[in-house]
Amino acid sequence: MVNRPPGLSVRLKLKLSYAGFLMLAGTLLLAVVWVFLLRYVPEKIHIQAVPQTERVAPSTGRPFPDAPRSLFVPNRSDLEEAFVPKATLALVFLLVFGLVGGWILAGRMLFPLTRITQATRLAAEGSLSHRIALEGPSDEFRELADAFDGMLEKLEAHVAEQRRFAANASHELRTPLSVTQTLLEVARKDPGKLEGELVERLHEVNLRAIHLTEALLLLSQADQRSFTRERVDLSLIVEEASETLIPLAEKRGITLEVSGDVTPTPGSPLLLRQLVMNLMQNAIVHNLTAGGTVWVTTGRSSSGVMLSVENTGEVLSPEQVSTLVEPFVRGTGRIHSDHAGVGLGLAIARSITQAHDGRLSLTPRAAGGLHITVQLPSHPHERDKPEKGLRP
Repeated sequence: MVNRPPGLSVRLKLKLSYAGFLMLAGTLLLAVVWVFLLRYVPEKIHIQAVPQTERVAPSTGRPFPDAPRSLFVPNRSDLEEAFVPKATLALVFLLVFGLVGGWILAGRMLFPLTRITQATRLAAEGSLSHRIALEGPSDEFRELADAFDGMLEKLEAHVAEQRRFAANASHELRTPLSVTQTLLEVARKDPGKLEGELVERLHEVNLRAIHLTEALLLLSQADQRSFTRERVDLSLIVEEASETLIPLAEKRGITLEVSGDVTPTPGSPLLLRQLVMNLMQNAIVHNLTAGGTVWVTTGRSSSGVMLSVENTGEVLSPEQVSTLVEPFVRGTGRIHSDHAGVGLGLAIARSITQAHDGRLSLTPRAAGGLHITVQLPSHPHERDKPEKGLRP
């Protein structure tokens, strides 16, 4: 934190600004009055004496009983003596009124900032559950408070998710290490017993730990967005992934259908390839035991490009679907399958999608299975091109 010398408070600055503006307006008003008065008041007044005969009533010829013997007309000096003291008192009153009123008005105007500052300090101390909840009509302070509350809400959810992720990752990493430790203790007690089976078990446990570590690194890379964006065609990636996963689909008796249009999007080829592979492999593994189908479609829309992965399978409730993108949440039968994952497939897919400024949505199919849709921004140089027909 940079050390800065103390300065005037915002409230004091506003008070001085209000008072200064009021003084300026009062001074200008008095100056205008003074200028206009001086235009009609000469510096010296010459008064001609009125003859006595001219001070009689024309009808009777007799003098007026109240006819003035002399006439007083103020000159500029008289005006200055009368105007300047009153103007000075008026300016002093405006100064005091501006300072007091400015202090009160500044306090009322800055009161929301006080609540926002308190909430910021609580957040800096680790209390993310506090909300400003500023009342009143919508204005700049209300928008700032609502934006800050929204940031606190997202930050609190992110911190909670990171804590759950750290706890789950620790548990998942501890499991293969514990199994390895147990197998090594068995081998040390009886070196000649079940040597081949022991080596095979150690190999499987070690391979699972490697996959888990690679998945965690990939998830961290996607969250940090530490990649260079290139022009990537999702349809080509889908074709490459389908060629790689056809043996797995045939082994499980799953029909893999791929179709769509050219879908260029800016992003990382490696991460987008991992995204497509995770979604397609998930759709194949979590399917019917035989006779299932996976439909993969790519296309373009006015808002960007789209990847759709749909599969048959067991009937899922919306509550179950909403938890599938959480880290280390596995679908039914996944742990016991021949392609058991580490529970990060859909979590990685969601992180990769968010890192590419996209959106991933999961919807259960009424007939069973899952429909996953990924929406990504289109490449800047491709947005103005007309859409082509679907490619078989």
